Amino acid sequence: MTQNQPEKSFIRLDKWLWAARFYKTRAIAKDMINGGKVHYNGQRTKSSKNAEAGAKIRLRQGNDDKEIIVLQLSGHRQSANVAQTLYEETPESISKRIINAEARRLNILNNPAPDHKPDKKQRRQIMRFKDY
Repeated sequence: MTQNQPEKSFIRLDKWLWAARFYKTRAIAKDMINGGKVHYNGQRTKSSKNAEAGAKIRLRQGNDDKEIIVLQLSGHRQSANVAQTLYEETPESISKRIINAEARRLNILNNPAPDHKPDKKQRRQIMRFKDY
């Protein structure tokens, strides 16, 4: 917050997620909350729920599930460095994300893409095999 404005004691959850840079727009944050991808203190919630300092939020971003604790409230979207001071990710969440990232990396190495595309004859054989 700027020095002239006092920090609010409450802020909408979708606005806080947007200000903390978890989602690019408030509309996306609202859709994720309404879609059940965000849990506030262990329960599904509405986008109009007031966020509070000390609350535990579990959210999904891409392939990752994050569990964070709200440290500060802000309704203004600022730089990424400032946004990172608004929350703290739990150590369990960090370790799970690292394990999942490693598993995804190994899966790509175990299932490489073919060296070349099938030619016309091979495509016909594939279509016959699939019974198109």
